[in-house]
Amino acid sequence: MTSFQSTLGDDAGIAEELAESQQSISIAEFFEKNKHMLGFDSGARGLVTAVKEAVDNALDAAEESGILPDIYVEIQEAGDYYRLIVEDNGPGLTKESLPKVFGKLLYGSRFHAREQSRGQQGIGISAAVLYAQLTSGKPAKITSRTQGSSEAEYFELIVDTDSNEPEISVEEKTTWDRPHGTRIELEMEANMRARQQLHDYIKHTAVVNPHARLELREPQEHFKFERATDQLPEETEEIRPHPHGVELGTVMKMLAATDSQTVSGFVQEEFTRVGKKTADSIIDEFRDRYYGREMRWRPPASHEEIDLHAAVEDATANKGPDATAAFAEAITEAVADRDRIAHHELLAAVESAAETVEDDHGTTFGDTVRENAVEAVWLELVDAVEAAGDAAADAADSEDGPETEPAVDGDSRLVADLYDLADDATSTRKDDEVIHAFADRLAAKFEDELESGDEDDGNVRHRLTRKELRTHVDRAADLTEEYDDVSFGETARENVADAIWGVMATVPDDPPLVRELDGDRDATSNLVDAMRATDIMAPPTRCLAPISEDLITAGLEKEFDADFYASATRDAGVSGGDPFIVEAGIAYGGDLPAEGTGEVMRFANRVPLVYQRGACATTDVVKSIGWRNYGLDQPGGSGLPNGPVVIMVHVASTNVPFTSESKDAVANVPEIEDEIELAIREAARDLKSYLNKRRSMQKRRKKQNVLGKILPEMATKVAEVTDREEPDIDDAIARIMNNVLVERDVEANGDGKAVSVVVENNSSTNESLEITDIVSAEPTDLSDGATVVEMDGEWFVKWEPEVSSDDEAALEYEVPDDATFDLDVKGVESEKLTVKQ
Repeated sequence: MTSFQSTLGDDAGIAEELAESQQSISIAEFFEKNKHMLGFDSGARGLVTAVKEAVDNALDAAEESGILPDIYVEIQEAGDYYRLIVEDNGPGLTKESLPKVFGKLLYGSRFHAREQSRGQQGIGISAAVLYAQLTSGKPAKITSRTQGSSEAEYFELIVDTDSNEPEISVEEKTTWDRPHGTRIELEMEANMRARQQLHDYIKHTAVVNPHARLELREPQEHFKFERATDQLPEETEEIRPHPHGVELGTVMKMLAATDSQTVSGFVQEEFTRVGKKTADSIIDEFRDRYYGREMRWRPPASHEEIDLHAAVEDATANKGPDATAAFAEAITEAVADRDRIAHHELLAAVESAAETVEDDHGTTFGDTVRENAVEAVWLELVDAVEAAGDAAADAADSEDGPETEPAVDGDSRLVADLYDLADDATSTRKDDEVIHAFADRLAAKFEDELESGDEDDGNVRHRLTRKELRTHVDRAADLTEEYDDVSFGETARENVADAIWGVMATVPDDPPLVRELDGDRDATSNLVDAMRATDIMAPPTRCLAPISEDLITAGLEKEFDADFYASATRDAGVSGGDPFIVEAGIAYGGDLPAEGTGEVMRFANRVPLVYQRGACATTDVVKSIGWRNYGLDQPGGSGLPNGPVVIMVHVASTNVPFTSESKDAVANVPEIEDEIELAIREAARDLKSYLNKRRSMQKRRKKQNVLGKILPEMATKVAEVTDREEPDIDDAIARIMNNVLVERDVEANGDGKAVSVVVENNSSTNESLEITDIVSAEPTDLSDGATVVEMDGEWFVKWEPEVSSDDEAALEYEVPDDATFDLDVKGVESEKLTVKQ
């Protein structure tokens, strides 16, 4: 054969020479040449990334020890370099562990743990040390003191990139004013061009970690973020993987490592949310895929010339007439009592009948007799009596014979049964002849199963997997399209397969043992599919520490002066065996910039993501939402919305799927993207309600302003025409607008004044108000339900009435004659309130 491939010369040993040049490299050496993968691709970004890694480590260390974090970050100009100093009040590090934590990549305690934490791979802070030594040539200087230690440990070290081990240049004891904690000092080639990203990171970290005190001091600015709460995030617990998220290779590895002997024990011991009942459901789904289901055929109808009683008697020998008759009768009744029956169900019915007759008649029905009875009845169920079939067929072919439906008595029982299933599953546009031809061909596939299979007697039980059943349906449909010139589309085929699969029965066979599954890729794939198909409770959230809706709202209120806030926390989902929770928050209006696109704040495990916004799943989802449906401006109907809005999304997971080791963006995982969208939409619905209400209130205010302008003019004209005093129009406006009217009436009462504050509810709903009347003199004789508090020479009369629609309530009290008043009303929108005092 001619070859156009060039060939080697006569020199031997080239392959061996190439093989000798191959060598392994350490992970540190790899990242030395690929530091951009860790977020250190420039001086500006490298500084922000180093701050991020150090602060994340500090927060995790303090929280895991039950300590409220105090973190100090300082950036100094140091000649040609920048010096980064990060101090924390965490538990400190021991002398033995400190060098590896800062001087060895992929060294950590959280990589295999299924619980939420900021750090995961054990790369971050050691990568910062590596970046600093590569750009400045100077070692990291680390001080750490554990609780109760009289002195602190001081190290100067670098990362040996050849061995990925710490290389220590200085190791000594030192004094430090902190009772416990860690301090790291790095010098690196950097710049402050990413100052805004640095500020955003610290600010956003404070937003989602209200229990932490943060301080940033840099050459130009100084920020302090005080602690807003003394409550630490709830402690997380490590959990096992969830069945819906594990992949095939992972399960194969778990099967090889487990101590369980059975599949039931394996899924209960190795996975979360799987108890005995759920394990049984998984095993049933596994049986369907591993063994297949058995077809359940209908028992003989009254018009069919099938005598199961006689068939059993003929198959039973030497058991006496009475016992044989009772045996046959019990089996016949058991079959007749069912709508459909599968082979294993028939076997169980025969076993039960044999045991009952043995007890009643003292006659033993052995295995052979039972097997003969099962075979006799089953063959009757799956194949019509030959003589009856021939006679009916002859009648159908006779010129004078009666007209018949497509599924006639002359059809085999399989054809008639499959015809009904296919007819119910397909549209009425397919005529009966087509369905009958399809059922006839499909029945032939089941009849072929009697003569094929692994056993000598073929697949007598009509046991098929879903895939095998669909193959039979497709073959019958293909033949129907070919010979009857009709269309039998994908939807019809799938509907028929679903209908037949729905009447088939899960078999009771014991699943294989774990040792039999170990190494069997196809069987393990069936188990993975079975777990995913089983309805299993969502993974527990004790391994996660979401921010919570209240704290999201509080964080947004703390940093953004807006008119509206909303938040949403979703239930836990699962991806790749790891549970996750998505939270979203929205701030709108107020002092937020009205021009330009809204701000998107991205978080993962309470860590702000300040880079690679365009590569993040969060940004993709925000852009894909139709924000016009929620009342925001969105040019072109896609992309980020315009206007005074901040959209915050937090993904909490035991293993956040980042796009790279730099952990700047969340990967596009469908399960997580779906939850991000649902969380955002949940908060956005509240925003839509607010904006709709605001527009309604604006219309109401406009109408009220018009009335406020017209009615005084009308009142003046009426007074002139009628020659009477000008009428009071305040009450009229309140009634026309269906407002809540709050009116104070003051009358002389001896040496003092009698005060009455009346609430008149003209709206269509009940209203709850918070009324405070600030009085300059002490009030007496207050109505029931009112309270008074004195403060700085003023008396605050508080009253919280609930007034039904078209009803009124009154507050009464007395004050000295020289008292003054100032009424404050809350609980009702200003547009729905009229106050007269």
